[in-house]
Amino acid sequence: MAGTNRKRAKPAAPAPIIILVEPQLPENIGMAARAMANFGLWQLRLVRPREKFPNPQAVAAASKADALIEKAVIFDNLPAAIADLHYVLATTARERSGFKPVLSAIEAARQLRHRQAEGGDSVKTGILFGRERFGLSNEEISLADALVTFPVNPAFASLNIAQAVLLMSYEWLKSGLNAETQTVFRGPEFLPARKQSLHGLLRRLEEALAARGYFRPPARKPVMVDNLRAVLTRPAFTEAEVKLLSGVFASLDRFARKKSQSGPAVLPETAVDKQKHDKAQKTIIEGIKGEADNVAAKG
Repeated sequence: MAGTNRKRAKPAAPAPIIILVEPQLPENIGMAARAMANFGLWQLRLVRPREKFPNPQAVAAASKADALIEKAVIFDNLPAAIADLHYVLATTARERSGFKPVLSAIEAARQLRHRQAEGGDSVKTGILFGRERFGLSNEEISLADALVTFPVNPAFASLNIAQAVLLMSYEWLKSGLNAETQTVFRGPEFLPARKQSLHGLLRRLEEALAARGYFRPPARKPVMVDNLRAVLTRPAFTEAEVKLLSGVFASLDRFARKKSQSGPAVLPETAVDKQKHDKAQKTIIEGIKGEADNVAAKG
């Protein structure tokens, strides 16, 4: 799996048990197992799966999380599946009548984390997920301590069972982070460029552009320079980026100056110079054409 590093695997810590009630498709079981493995959940229980289990389709869908499939425990009924648990949540997309507290996924994960932290290995918690077709029955809901629901589009509220497991597994892992913005890795931290370096870059660019007649008419040069400075100071370049751009500008400058020494002159700045330049270019072209005609005639 892309991004997987088994050397960084941590010992299995106390975590909620995922319980799938009468799952119909082996592929959904496998994808649920994969989602669990992604976020550090490692115990799976199945209540009367429709297909024979273990199932090769579930193993294939688990994508290397097949250890969870192999260790999954199968039960004949829900009461037996939760008999040894101390706190159970039931997921639902539908509003249910009753006296059960309703939690968001974030609240549910924090509640599970709190109970797990207080009780350690001696406390067992679980999360119920219903069938693909209609979820959990009211009777099954009544066996849970609280309900969990997700903020989904009410016009299309049904979640795939593996998606629901993924959402809860993610919130479980996130609830144990030092900060919600914590990531597995970060990009390197760069110091912003010193103003001295940035001003040197701008000066080099201004000199190179002036040598090539960029600032026309000359009276607008201050405004054009200010605009260039505004553009190049907005990105907040780092020191390394300024050095990179300085090297690029210097390379282009050297190349352009060599070309101007051996080839046509740099662009003229005044109308008179432009006329002289165009006349010289026309003379060169006519001379080349004349030589070509002579060669053709001799041939």
